[in-house]
Amino acid sequence: MQLEALKKEIALQLERINYRLYDLEYVEEHKQMILRVSIDHPKGISIDDCVEVSQVLSDFLDQIDPFSESYQLEVSSPGAERPLRNLQEIEAAVGRYVHVETYEQVFEGDLVRFEPHSITVRDKRNKQTIIDVVDINMIRLAIKF
Repeated sequence: MQLEALKKEIALQLERINYRLYDLEYVEEHKQMILRVSIDHPKGISIDDCVEVSQVLSDFLDQIDPFSESYQLEVSSPGAERPLRNLQEIEAAVGRYVHVETYEQVFEGDLVRFEPHSITVRDKRNKQTIIDVVDINMIRLAIKF
């Protein structure tokens, strides 16, 4: 099975149980093939979520048998400080704490607004800054200290 087709199938399985596929990789590490599935949920991901999804995906993968060689399934969170890779992920992060780098400045704060061409970040001093999307070099979720 092609990896893109498998990615779509796994995304559908996750949607049925109220999770979202963040990323999928099929890689070789230490002479072992690994199907690495990163999942997301608006409330975050716990160990119990990973166990639940792993069981569901194991059953599904056993049915479709997508690879001829043996492999290990890994289910995990994409991480507390994961990059926001597209406009949909940025929009979904409204209300969360973010780290934003433009070509000239760095901002950290709550993402309070998303517009098609700009975002608004409120820093710890309660100052709001509007940043044009085209000026964003990198944006990721961040941990507030």
